[in-house]
Amino acid sequence: MDVRMIPLLPSNDLDDVLPFYLALGFRLTYRQARPNPCLGVTRGDGFDLQFFGMPGFDPEQNYSSVIVAVEDTQALYDELAAGLRAEYGKLPISGLPRITRPRRKQGTSGGFSVVDPAGNWLRIASTAAEQDTGSRFERVLLNAARQGDSHGDVGAAIAVLEAGLRRHADATDQEKLPVLTYLAELLVRDGSADRARGVLTEIDALDVDRSSVTEELGELRSQLAG
Repeated sequence: MDVRMIPLLPSNDLDDVLPFYLALGFRLTYRQARPNPCLGVTRGDGFDLQFFGMPGFDPEQNYSSVIVAVEDTQALYDELAAGLRAEYGKLPISGLPRITRPRRKQGTSGGFSVVDPAGNWLRIASTAAEQDTGSRFERVLLNAARQGDSHGDVGAAIAVLEAGLRRHADATDQEKLPVLTYLAELLVRDGSADRARGVLTEIDALDVDRSSVTEELGELRSQLAG
């Protein structure tokens, strides 16, 4: 049996949704204004989405989600992020729309999320086998990513990371680097600019090679610079 499923997602304004998905590398397959406003987009290889207009719909109250399973989440992230940088001038990591970075999460596979202007979540999940890093902060990071990226509860994720840093105060600078970097990202997403700058200052003081997070730190500083 040949089955094809295409999610149908709500939008308060299709004119906001379409440019966003074009920036992600989708192409328009059709659009109609009457009798019911709707449009369809595709990236090929079965990555198809449709949207229907719902005037007065509040994107902040949207719980619509689509799970997208791919083997290489990093490769897809790089493609989508490049399109968003070109469209917005920098990577949108807070508010609507936004994108999170690929991370492992407690209780689920690694991946990242894209939240569109209508508040719809594309949850990109990895089909590849996960590797255990062995870090003492691993459980902290997994829990924080589940709260902050999967559930969208930024405050809870910040609390998890801060508690982990207190609990492992004797950790090496190398161990602290990914925790502080994620904490800075969450603080930017939360609108806590001053606290985020403070964490970035802590990162600058670490006696460690920061090349693995150079791009991420640059984007955070760009966000804070406005």
